Amino acid sequence: MTTWLNITQLLMVLPTALDRQLRDDAGLTHAHYRILAMLSAESDGSMRMTRLARKTGTTTTRLSHAVSALEERGWVERRACATDKRGQVAGLTDEGHAFLRTAAPGHVAEVRRLVFDHLTDEDVTRLGEITAKLLPVLTD
Repeated sequence: MTTWLNITQLLMVLPTALDRQLRDDAGLTHAHYRILAMLSAESDGSMRMTRLARKTGTTTTRLSHAVSALEERGWVERRACATDKRGQVAGLTDEGHAFLRTAAPGHVAEVRRLVFDHLTDEDVTRLGEITAKLLPVLTD
């Protein structure tokens, strides 16, 4: 029970802390930053919207609203999916890449301060192994 309560509290307070840092330093929510980061991790900087919704843990409707906000800033563009006329692809623009390059150092420093600075290398390895077991159940 103690472990479960710790996990649930972490899942509540960590995103709030990360959101605060990103809003203060970069003028962006953590949810929007996560979309940009997910796109930047792809070799071509783009991802089908349905897959992006799954990977960011949101609904397609919420993702659509978030992508619209990112489009307004010029950081993301949407286009039709080449293999499925009904689908859409979100792609990171050059401006989006540039924004991430400026926002990432502060975000990485905050993640390190809040999480990784308190863990040993062994802890980090174990945490990676544990999350690798849980994520497929939650994202498939």
